[in-house]
Amino acid sequence: MSSSPALSARGSRLALLVVGLCWLAVLFDGLDMFIYGSVLPHMLQEKALGITSGQAGDLGSYATFGMLVGALAAGTVADRIGRKKLMVSCVALFSLASGLCAIAGSVGVFGLGRTLAGVGLGGLLPTAISMVSDYAPRGRAAITIGLLMTAHHAGGILSAYVALWIVEPLGWRSAFWVCVVPLLFVPVLLKFLPESLSFLVAQGRTEEARTLAGRYDAELPAAPADRPATARWENLANLFRGGEWIQTLLYWLASFGGLLLVYGVATWLPTLMRGEGYELGSALTFVVLFNLGGIVGMLVAGRASDRFGAPRISAIWFALTACGVFLLSVHMPLALTFAVVFLTGVFLNSAQTMIYATVSIGSAPANRATAVGWTSGMGRFGAVFGPWLGGQLLAADQGDWGFTAFATAGFSSMVFIGIAALRTATAAPRRGAGNRATSHHAPAAGQ
Repeated sequence: MSSSPALSARGSRLALLVVGLCWLAVLFDGLDMFIYGSVLPHMLQEKALGITSGQAGDLGSYATFGMLVGALAAGTVADRIGRKKLMVSCVALFSLASGLCAIAGSVGVFGLGRTLAGVGLGGLLPTAISMVSDYAPRGRAAITIGLLMTAHHAGGILSAYVALWIVEPLGWRSAFWVCVVPLLFVPVLLKFLPESLSFLVAQGRTEEARTLAGRYDAELPAAPADRPATARWENLANLFRGGEWIQTLLYWLASFGGLLLVYGVATWLPTLMRGEGYELGSALTFVVLFNLGGIVGMLVAGRASDRFGAPRISAIWFALTACGVFLLSVHMPLALTFAVVFLTGVFLNSAQTMIYATVSIGSAPANRATAVGWTSGMGRFGAVFGPWLGGQLLAADQGDWGFTAFATAGFSSMVFIGIAALRTATAAPRRGAGNRATSHHAPAAGQ
């Protein structure tokens, strides 16, 4: 019915357009996310705004807390106002907030800027994941999400070079002015990014969806089997109906451990390694290696997940991450250490992303943004806790336990996502046999 070559070609062009625009938005997200850590040594050296080491840690947690708020609110807001509007709003918010950081005359104003930027950053990512899931070619959702997430790590690498090339000659404020540049991308998103077809159909705006699908010869999604999402909290309640609450909590717990690991390792890796007796050289090398590993991991994990199932790959990746993180506590030659850091980046970052892929692929279209947003949001508690945990261990002179603590978090996420995968696999035959019409989570294990 919709399989003509012309339709497929134009539908593919639409997918490329959406993925390309979302990729650029997430690139800016990654730049803004990592820029604080990249310029922090310069700020501390200059005693900018009178910042102390303790205040620097607090400021880092402000942004992470803002991301928690943004991620929790994103799904519910996107399911009500549309994913396009929310994406545009998030890009505008974190760009303007970076401008506030650039002109800040006090620690308080700078902290407010980082908090607001965090809200925009936290809201953008789950919304972009939901958008590309809607337009991904059939059977290629996981690799498409993995491709999208390479932008986040490309932004991390870009932040390191912004710090190297711009901050040295122009000062730390110049880095935050660079992060205002994405504001110029807002008109591009407004003009070229289409609204989610699934959102339009779920809201009963069928004619608008049909017009958009016809313009690009895209396939119009089926209307939800039950009813459009109307009540503010109805989509959230769907995550807990029947036996879904167990699956939802497993995803949340896995995401908590995953982001604890991501942000804990990213924040404390150089310090913990120094405590192990290594001369690590430039911190820039580790930022680049870690994020390059993340880019490779997204592509490999996405392709593997489309073949073997996102939850299965996520569980295996978390197991390999736990091994890699623990291995960093063993003294090795520097070249081998660099290799382990790169491989840890490969598995660590993509393991967490495949949790999002699992939730996104397995959710009903009308409920997808809420499911991904709340999974990301619950994981953000881990993002707040991870850097704090590393700091507490170092403050107590227990830095040797840092790698063990983070490796334990990776192992726990492996267990939670593994149980979720087993429950999905065993529930699929029963669902198909006796429950044809009502399914809030499609079987994700085999996709």
